[in-house]
Amino acid sequence: MPKIYLLNNQKFDNVENIEIFKIEYLNVQIDLSKYDALVFTSKNAVYSLSNITSKWKDIPSFSIAQKTSKIIEEEGGKIEFTGSSGHGNDFAKELIPVLKNRKALYIRAQKVVSNLVQTLKEANISIDEVITYKTVCNEKINTNIEDFSTIIFTSPSSVKCFFKKYSWNDSLKAIAIGQTTAKYLPNYVKFKLSKETSVEECIKLAMVDNF
Repeated sequence: MPKIYLLNNQKFDNVENIEIFKIEYLNVQIDLSKYDALVFTSKNAVYSLSNITSKWKDIPSFSIAQKTSKIIEEEGGKIEFTGSSGHGNDFAKELIPVLKNRKALYIRAQKVVSNLVQTLKEANISIDEVITYKTVCNEKINTNIEDFSTIIFTSPSSVKCFFKKYSWNDSLKAIAIGQTTAKYLPNYVKFKLSKETSVEECIKLAMVDNF
């Protein structure tokens, strides 16, 4: 039976993980006293902020999706708003009405693909941003990928690090978790797009016969 490879560390039955990249938290100084809203677009942003300070838990959090909200709650934070789109640029539009008259801080990675801050500033929302973590390719990966397998790409970083380590052949199948990730795939890679931006949906698609 062809294998399914997931390019992160989330565990699922009948799926093999390749931790193609690593998250490195940055040691930065943040004065949270001037903010009454925190904006999160990933679980790693939550973990990275917890690594810096516990004071963030007292400030209302605005989260891109249910999964990120769950992590915020598990870490002891307070959810005020959860987006429904799952995409950074659409999330920015969702935030405009709920962040009016607020002073917000966007907790983000070193590299981001959305125009969230620009969109909000153009809508006269007061928002700053702070880089609390970065993604680096895992140089220690030594997994041999079997022909006719399916590769699930979960972020632009997973695409970048995969093709830094591996070459593609036409027997392989690709699934992209969302439009943004798909844009980073090389033109010669044929892929399927998950209907929802969730790993679970990607795996369901990978399990389909004649995919």
